[in-house]
Amino acid sequence: MNWSAIPDAIVFVLLICVFASVELHYRADISRWWLAGWLMILLHFGAGLFMRTPGLWGALVLVVLSASLSWAGLLFMYAVTPCRANISCHWMLGVLMVTSTLYFTILVFGLGGQLALNLAAIMLGITPLVVTLAWIRALNHPLRWLLVALYGALSIFLLIFQNRPGSDVALPWNAVMFTVFLGCSVYVSYTYRRPTAGSFVIITGFILWASVFVVSPLLQALRPQVIIDNEIWNLPKFVVAMGMMLLLLEEQIAHNKNLALHDVLTGLPNRRLFEDRITRALDRSRRTGAEVALLVIDLDGFKRVNDTLGHHVGDQVLQHTASIFAERIRHSDTVARTGGDEFSVILEGITGRAEAEQVSESLQQLLKDESNLVGYKLCIGASIGIAVFPEDASDAESLCIEADRRMYKAKHISYKSRQHAASVEQKAIPARESTASDGQQLA
Repeated sequence: MNWSAIPDAIVFVLLICVFASVELHYRADISRWWLAGWLMILLHFGAGLFMRTPGLWGALVLVVLSASLSWAGLLFMYAVTPCRANISCHWMLGVLMVTSTLYFTILVFGLGGQLALNLAAIMLGITPLVVTLAWIRALNHPLRWLLVALYGALSIFLLIFQNRPGSDVALPWNAVMFTVFLGCSVYVSYTYRRPTAGSFVIITGFILWASVFVVSPLLQALRPQVIIDNEIWNLPKFVVAMGMMLLLLEEQIAHNKNLALHDVLTGLPNRRLFEDRITRALDRSRRTGAEVALLVIDLDGFKRVNDTLGHHVGDQVLQHTASIFAERIRHSDTVARTGGDEFSVILEGITGRAEAEQVSESLQQLLKDESNLVGYKLCIGASIGIAVFPEDASDAESLCIEADRRMYKAKHISYKSRQHAASVEQKAIPARESTASDGQQLA
């Protein structure tokens, strides 16, 4: 038994416990796949304990050791794959796991001789291309073609060097591992292009991890007298683990910040972010001289929907309304949920009140269109108050007060109009009944 690998195995057990704890509280898809990758690394170290076993069992241990390490890299790569829910990504992960395991098995056991090894090397390059072409209409992503290029280059390299006289298993083994972990660095670099500490550390860690499979054999060939401890070669693994934890922490902080500034139900900016946006909008208006309009929108009859159809329908009404507003409003403007059934819209750089009124009318018309929500056909109305800066107010607070006042005025007018319509209808019903009775008497 290789007792020297036990300390590293213990460290990785502790590391996996940390990732399991993160997964338990974070519940993110990416952390789940990273945890699966680290479990493969643990299996790799576990197999390393029995690497000195002679005979058939020793060869089997080497296959498990090799396959688990390559599977870990593939799982790390899959974890950061965009659109990994697409079925073609599952197929790509599966075929790469199977072909790499097949290649290691043939390489270690020598099954089928050189011909079988060459066929396995060809499969490593061909199968990613086949999967890519088979699902090219469903998913045509630059990373997919980069993966095809990487494994195509690996296949060519293996066909050239594994057929040379006197070549051993170390060179193709290192080539496969270098490709896997270089692919990890490429995938992380593409997916996490924002310059954060976590992305920098994890990308650097994967590059160093891939470099191990080049630097180590070169040192053995050129400087055999230089002996480097195995712990040094394992350092990139710890760098990658630290980068993953930093990345998860950064994403959790970003998620918490998003929750603090956005409405959970609709995803729109909440009142806190709205107040910041309107203050900034007025500051820009003062510098440029352009006008800013504030629309305060209150849904008509929303309480009745909640009371008669239930809060789950009310939530869908709010989500539907938010999506309508978000599609209609320009990206440079802001639509926020500032109350239970109240929305606020900031229009920047408008040409005057007429433009704000035009937007208001279009929003009202969109809401009046029938919407089929959970089997109910609903026509949602709205009362809208419009205030324009600097015409109606000189600061953000005054602008909000003025828009609120006009919204309540519009709501009152709308309520009076509905009451008048209802009274006219009630008066019309007896008149129709009287006419019908007279007709019957005449008959």
